[in-house]
Amino acid sequence: MSTITTRDGTEIYYKDWGSKEAQPIVFHHGWPLSADDWDNQMLFFLEQGYRVIAHDRRGHGRSTQTATGNEMDTYAADVAELAAALDLRNAVHIGHSTGGGEVAHYVARAEPGRVAKAVLIGAVPPVMVKSETNPGGLPIEVFDGFRAALVANRAQFYIDVPTGPFYGFNRAGATVSQGAIDNWWRQGMMGGAKAHYDCIKAFSETDFTEDLKAIDVPVLIMHGDDDQIVPIADSALLAAKLVKDGTLKIYEGLPHGMCTTHPDIINPDLLAFIKG
Repeated sequence: MSTITTRDGTEIYYKDWGSKEAQPIVFHHGWPLSADDWDNQMLFFLEQGYRVIAHDRRGHGRSTQTATGNEMDTYAADVAELAAALDLRNAVHIGHSTGGGEVAHYVARAEPGRVAKAVLIGAVPPVMVKSETNPGGLPIEVFDGFRAALVANRAQFYIDVPTGPFYGFNRAGATVSQGAIDNWWRQGMMGGAKAHYDCIKAFSETDFTEDLKAIDVPVLIMHGDDDQIVPIADSALLAAKLVKDGTLKIYEGLPHGMCTTHPDIINPDLLAFIKG
């Protein structure tokens, strides 16, 4: 397997397909998944002539099941180490959900020349949890419920999430894919319970407001208006107002996991942004 070892000794697994001379696209997955969640997009963009890269976040997938460092500062530092190790320049960074937070946190701090564009898909920024300064957010009890379900029966929790709200399979008339549910469960169970537990705090309580303001490359923000995991009103609609050079695309009726359920819609829009 292809891995890098970070400064704290964590092994980060990654895929790197395509010509090293081609423009790189780096994919950042959501919680509690892995680089495999981007299979469709990676195959599509590889066919388009791009170099495509996806890593398993620490504690997820095939990377080290870390007990420490499971927070956004370290996640972004891991990405910086990967970008340096692979000498990635003029890259497009695409993040889904928690991965969107990771993209915002990394791109705001990236070395000059490393990043050309960024994409946030169903992403958690600016901040998910409700507070006095974020009255439209989700109550902390929602995320406490995630933690409790993970501790009580992680395997069952990782069936319930994709079967229900993640892909919108709980909506009337939805075309349910058992394969997508099983693949979600497979990816989730590959990772470490401690890292996944800690990551709930990372994706729900990290405030990305200043990151969004600091990003100086074009940003595409894509969000389904039936996203039951990251509600659009307190995420994409706010994030679009904070970035300097942002484009907001709202997808009517699409769910949180729309990259999997509707790649025929998402992939061409990504390609148009990258080429534009």
